[in-house]
Amino acid sequence: MKAIGLCTFLLAAGFAAPPASAFEISSPGVGSDNTIPMKNVANVFGCSGSGVSLPLVWKDVPKDAKSLAISIYDPDAPTGSGFWHWVIVNLPPGTTSLPDGAGEVGNAKLPAGAVQARNDAGFAGYLGPCPPQGDPPHHYVITIFAVNKDKLDIDANTSGAVVGFNLHFTTIAKASVTYTYGR
Repeated sequence: MKAIGLCTFLLAAGFAAPPASAFEISSPGVGSDNTIPMKNVANVFGCSGSGVSLPLVWKDVPKDAKSLAISIYDPDAPTGSGFWHWVIVNLPPGTTSLPDGAGEVGNAKLPAGAVQARNDAGFAGYLGPCPPQGDPPHHYVITIFAVNKDKLDIDANTSGAVVGFNLHFTTIAKASVTYTYGR
């Protein structure tokens, strides 16, 4: 008699596997080449973009999420520890997108209660990509976190690393997408 695995047996017996989570995030502002457009590139440090934050959309947030957080992180930055470009916490779990420009300083385009923490340039808001001239294109990892708390005790002066520490203990699911930019 041939041995079969438990999964094969259960499927053959009519039991369906639970659906995989489709939790995902993307930016409708980024084309099929996955390159961040100039509109969303920084306009400091020698870069000449418009500095407008990327529009973001996500779907299939876990039902037990009590809030959401988003980060944009460049692991290729020549700092020894990467670079946090944008960190947002305390987004309501029913939120499904952020428009162009939601990363303005002052939170005007963010849902009520959402907080932007300090990026590695030292201010609470979005800083677009601006890798050193001549570097290979950098990778910008955009991550959405489903959080098991209504509110993280974070303010505009909190660093990305401290937000990451808090998220480590409160995240129930996360999804990421990576885009690139070089000059």
